[in-house]
Amino acid sequence: MPGTPSSIDARAALRAAAVTTATRLAPGRGIPIPRHLALLAEAELPPPPAVWTDATAQTVAALLSARARRDALGDGSDAVRVYFDDVRLKRPAALSYGGRAQLLASVGEYCGAIGSAQHTARFGAEALLFADTPALRYRALSVIALGHAINGEYTATKGALAAAGDIFTATGWPIEVTAYLVFLAEILTASARCDVEGLTAVTEAMARARRDDPYGAYTARAAGVMTKLLLHRFADGRAEARELLHGCLRSASHRLVRHFLVGILSDLYVAQGDDLQALAVLAPYDNPEGHGICFSTQRATALLRLGRERELLVETDACVASETEHCLRTFTPVLLRRALAQQRLGNTRRAHQSMEAALLIMERTETWATPFLMLPHDETRRLMRDVMALNPEVRHLAAPLEAILARVAAPDSESTPAWAVPGLTPTERALASLLDGPLSLAEIARERGVSLNTVKSQVRSIYLKLGVSGRAEAIEQLNVVDA
Repeated sequence: MPGTPSSIDARAALRAAAVTTATRLAPGRGIPIPRHLALLAEAELPPPPAVWTDATAQTVAALLSARARRDALGDGSDAVRVYFDDVRLKRPAALSYGGRAQLLASVGEYCGAIGSAQHTARFGAEALLFADTPALRYRALSVIALGHAINGEYTATKGALAAAGDIFTATGWPIEVTAYLVFLAEILTASARCDVEGLTAVTEAMARARRDDPYGAYTARAAGVMTKLLLHRFADGRAEARELLHGCLRSASHRLVRHFLVGILSDLYVAQGDDLQALAVLAPYDNPEGHGICFSTQRATALLRLGRERELLVETDACVASETEHCLRTFTPVLLRRALAQQRLGNTRRAHQSMEAALLIMERTETWATPFLMLPHDETRRLMRDVMALNPEVRHLAAPLEAILARVAAPDSESTPAWAVPGLTPTERALASLLDGPLSLAEIARERGVSLNTVKSQVRSIYLKLGVSGRAEAIEQLNVVDA
């Protein structure tokens, strides 16, 4: 009951947790205490005050950061809109520069947790205007870096990370107080560039710095799954992704990272030709606000490989309609996939428009590698060259993009194995392409992460559809079809 000793003690504990946490959000005064974060993440947000003071701003900053760090995001962007109109407070304020910077940075951190890229960067930039200490500047820059990284603006991300790194080095803080947001921005940047060495380095650094933080450890392992995808260690990647997504570790993880991991798992299935399974993995998920992770983009990859171009366009129509509200990092691959779908359907003008828009965004943001993951190489290259021939503004991108395509796009023969054989499922097409190789059926089973009996059953189905009785005959028939 209100007013009882127990309720008074609970309120006092909550206030103490908020004060302690707020003083430790920026580096230099220790790390927020996990039990305080857990307590604050469960607390209700207070109504907007009549006048904002440093004390009320400190409380709200602690509550929002705790929600971000403990994945308590059920209110979505409503938790921000109750206090802010864009980046402006709805009520009068009598705040010090430091108090305002701390509040704005916490709001930006919360926006990053829900995947709202543009609001993350905007609140971070506003926090930087008022940051009057190195610690507050570092925190604001970490928020800015994450916002730009989620949005795919990697030149801006690099600048914010460099500025934050200079402050960190000059102050001599230990690696343990490195902002989680900095690590996450570096992971997103290295992933976007398919930089295996860089991704490995930041993952190892994060594992060292956050060894006592299960949320940080989860993120480091999720980044390791991305590394396995880039190294074509598909079976290992799938196994670890499933463990992280469905095991007990899931309870100490961030939604943005889990969504990122779902996308990687989908790509792992696509990489092995199991496009229907990729769609099954994505089926339970709706696009979050802002599309920091865009499941429509992921579905479009599998739909393109399955030859379901019209379904692809319907799936991504809402992404195109959202315009400025859509995260740029995930909007670029939407445009590329729509361009290829329109080209296949004979809509050349629309195909060129989508490809041109994608190229212009890539030039501005340097989001060059990951949009091409799992796309058919030759088909993409032909369309890209056609557009460049018509638009001198993007011709200078030809050389770097050709190099990236060769590195990350799927050769057409891999993206649609045994395409001309009628009746084969996507899984059977992928398996058929492995039959003409040195692997035994047992080795193929291990590579694909399924049982030997499953492979044998699929092989029997392939033989039946090809009208053959053995592997040698199947290979001969497949070679005839491909020719």
